[in-house]
Amino acid sequence: LLMVANAGDCRAVLSRKGEAIDMSQDHRPIYPSERRRVEELGGYVEDGYLNGVLSVTRALGDWDMKLPRGAPSPLIAEPEFRQMVLTEDDEFLIIGCDGIWDVMTSQHAVSLVRKGLRRHDDPEKCARDLVMEALRLNTFDNLTVIIVCLSSLDQGESESSPPPQRKLRCCSLSAEALCSLRNLLEGSASN
Repeated sequence: LLMVANAGDCRAVLSRKGEAIDMSQDHRPIYPSERRRVEELGGYVEDGYLNGVLSVTRALGDWDMKLPRGAPSPLIAEPEFRQMVLTEDDEFLIIGCDGIWDVMTSQHAVSLVRKGLRRHDDPEKCARDLVMEALRLNTFDNLTVIIVCLSSLDQGESESSPPPQRKLRCCSLSAEALCSLRNLLEGSASN
């Protein structure tokens, strides 16, 4: 079972046989459901920004934009949850910040990572390649990406091959993020 909680504009994308499946929704003021929620709570959207200032409608920080505890606020920290039962067809998960998704589609990222894993089976190199692709596409934001491998993508894999053995590997551009994610995943696997 894969469970994803998200508040903000980072995104988790699952690769199922090379098809990108968004496991989270970006929380931006330009999306109708988020805009409606913001406006119902007394906020406004100006030039695509919450109250003319912030590009997200959900965030863990930005305390100065939140109303006192208990008061309804247009900016909330409440995450959205999504869960999906993993299948043999699930290959990897990409978790990236908005600097990645501002310049490429989920499918483009999945295709790039899948090609890299088939070539060299190195998720850390794939994370670097995603960052380099975002830079090539002229991103203007920070860049963080984590690749979680759910199965091996061998070059010799064919339609008649048996399903790959599940092996969980995580690689990131941040050693601290990798350590935290690994601890979280190992903790949930033992439950």
